[in-house]
This record gives sequence, structure tokens and C-alpha cells, in this order.
Amino acid sequence: QVQLVESGGGLVQAGGSLRLSCAASGSIFAIKRMAWYRQAPGKQRELVAQISQDGSTDYTDSVKGRFTISADYAKKMLYLQMNSLKPEDTAVYYCSTFTKQTYYRPYDDYWGQGTQVTVSS
Repeated sequence: QVQLVESGGGLVQAGGSLRLSCAASGSIFAIKRMAWYRQAPGKQRELVAQISQDGSTDYTDSVKGRFTISADYAKKMLYLQMNSLKPEDTAVYYCSTFTKQTYYRPYDDYWGQGTQVTVSS
């Protein structure tokens, strides 16, 4: 099993900052990609940012210039620095990894339980 545990969510005023963390543990042979998703009430889950093992990153347009994703693959840690937060950033944020548990098994997506981020206006 692969466990992903997010932390760092909370309530912040517009313009403030939060830093999310995600710790991966369990039976992990390799991680190819790590990502943050979010889901606001009544909306579909969307990709916020992702980072590959080679360090390449990708962001959804609405967070470019405000959010920064980083990872320590050796420690199996994922981070999301969120600055200049807006009320529309309010959502449950999920950590996700594209992971294989053993050499012989294929890569698969795994998800954390999520952490709530609420931005007040």
C-alpha cells in the first residue's frame, strides 16, 4: 500500500500564504510524478501543479506566478507554496503520486485524503 498524508491547510485571508506538504510512505519502488489537485464545492477536481522526477513543472493558468511546487523525491515529500491567495483558491487540496510499488508492477495513481484550504475575502 501507498499512503499519502497532506498537511498545512487552513484558513487564510486573501493575499496571504500557505505551504502544503505531502508525505508519501509505504510500499514504494519508484515515483515518476507528483502533483497537487484541488476540488472546490460543486466543481470537478482539477490539476493545480505537477512535478516530474527530472524537476520539470507544470501549472494550471490560474495559479501561475503565485504557486510553486517542489519535491524531494529521495525523501518522498511534495510541497506547494501558495502566495497571493484568492477566495477562488478555496478548495480541498489533494496530493497525488504516479508510483509503482514493485519492479514488476505498473505505475498507478495514488491519492491522499486531502487538506482544506479556505481563503476569506
